[in-house]
Amino acid sequence: MVDIRPGRVELADRRTQRRWQVEVAAYRIAALPVTRAQYAAVAGGDAGNGLPVDSVSWEDAVRFCNRLSEREGLTPVYRLAGENTETVASADGYRLPAEAEWEYACRAGTTGPRYGELDEIAWYRENSGGTAHPAGRKQPNPWGLYDMLGNVWEWCWDFYDPAVYGEYRVLRGGGWFDEHWSCRASVRRRSHPTLRLDDVGFRVARSV
Repeated sequence: MVDIRPGRVELADRRTQRRWQVEVAAYRIAALPVTRAQYAAVAGGDAGNGLPVDSVSWEDAVRFCNRLSEREGLTPVYRLAGENTETVASADGYRLPAEAEWEYACRAGTTGPRYGELDEIAWYRENSGGTAHPAGRKQPNPWGLYDMLGNVWEWCWDFYDPAVYGEYRVLRGGGWFDEHWSCRASVRRRSHPTLRLDDVGFRVARSV
């Protein structure tokens, strides 16, 4: 886990042409996406490996966060109730990053579309060979976070646009199958919280 200092980030939605500022409190975020081995150790299943876990739904991800919290003696963040899942404000356990936290961490103080040269920092369509790769093999961003762009998309806590898309949740970061324009710090994608896709995983965060 990497300690992230408080700050401010501007989010943007290409579809609506809307921009908005978000104040971000201090928090911690994992340096790597959750791997198959980590997921199996907590949620059960095959032994796994160093590839980022994929084919996990948003609901799977929040259940994992609660189980990891319990395993480490922390208070689970989520009160699980499907689309009505809520957070427990006083909890100290693991959780999904908020969308603003994700982008703030991804940018790591940089101002361009990416925190480095794409081929050096990300697995995407032109260099992935059509598959995910072990987490942490590309260069990290300035704050020591790996695979924030490329390899697998990552679930965030937030609803994408409830007025238009209902319970769909936000995905960030781009994946191994995506063209270069999807692997940018500002790009937003959405999916239903029950869907499992082979280019979607997640990383965990904690409040401080």
